[in-house]
Amino acid sequence: HVQLVESGGGSVQTGGSLRLSCAPSGLSVSDSSKAWFRQSPGKEPEAVAAIRRDDLTAYTDSVKGRFTISHDKAKNTLYLQMNNLKREDTAVYYCASTTLFGPILSPLIYNYWGQGTQVTVS
Repeated sequence: HVQLVESGGGSVQTGGSLRLSCAPSGLSVSDSSKAWFRQSPGKEPEAVAAIRRDDLTAYTDSVKGRFTISHDKAKNTLYLQMNNLKREDTAVYYCASTTLFGPILSPLIYNYWGQGTQVTVS
């Protein structure tokens, strides 16, 4: 049974930083591609950042230069470092993981999802 548990969300002022963590159980970060998605009220879910098994990363344009996705294979944990946060980054952030292959920013390839953690920027 695979379970993803996010942590690190919270409230921060514009320009501040947060680091989200995602600890999967039952799945190795080394054997899967992983991503962070977010959803704001009234908006469609969007991919934020993704990291492939071979460490290739991808970001949506609005977070490039501000967010960094990484994984610590020893700790089996996925991270999203978010710097220079803006109000429009306010959303529920979800981590996702997949053993499938495909475009890593597409939600369609992810078969495991966390419950989400709220990020509020004011």
